[in-house]
This record gives sequence, structure tokens and C-alpha cells, in this order.
Amino acid sequence: AEILTTRDHYVAVFRTQAEVRDLAPDFGRTAALDRWAVMATAPGDGVDFVSRFFAPRKGVPEDPVTGSAHCVLTPFWSQRLGRTDLSACQISRRGGSLACRLLGDRVELSGRVAPFLQGTIEI
Repeated sequence: AEILTTRDHYVAVFRTQAEVRDLAPDFGRTAALDRWAVMATAPGDGVDFVSRFFAPRKGVPEDPVTGSAHCVLTPFWSQRLGRTDLSACQISRRGGSLACRLLGDRVELSGRVAPFLQGTIEI
């Protein structure tokens, strides 16, 4: 329905969750774009919005759940829906749900995570 841009991303806005779910991107062509990532988004079925995130140029064909993408998508959907508290679902194969809150020029995200690393850093 729409193609928007940020400095680093394309944001492809679709009409339905099914359209986003059914995407089968050509990662070679996606990697050749002049932006390093593509976010696909649409109104959700049972959530305010859904998304998928593709960054093959950075070695990430599809990221399962992307906090930085939701920092872009939350203000977009907040303006469209007229609310600052939103529910979102990234509908990649692994997927995940997020609670998103727009706080002025900041975005607060919360949800469950799948830890992959634990350690201590000494400075």
C-alpha cells in the first residue's frame, strides 16, 4: 500500500497481516537495495500491528524479533491509530509479541526474550 523510508530502512506498509505473513523475499535483490533493511508491516489480527524485518546486506536474512524496528514502527502506528500504547507481533517463523509505548521522542518496548548470552564485563 505504501513504501516509506528512513535513512537506513525501507518500510513497506501492507493492508493485511496475511500479506506480511506470506512474503517470500528475494534476499539477493533485498541486499542490493540502497537501504540496508526492509521492514514489512500491517494492521494486525488481534494486535495493533504486525511486522517482519529483513537485513540480508548485514547478514540477517530475517530477524526473529527486532527491537530497533519497533522503535521506528511504534511512532508510525501511534500516529495512525491515535494512541501511544500499542501491541505488536513480529510474525517471523520464531516470532514474538511486544508491548510498545511512545514516550515523546522515545519508545519503550517490553516482552519476553530468548536469552542467548550471559556474562560479565569488567571495565
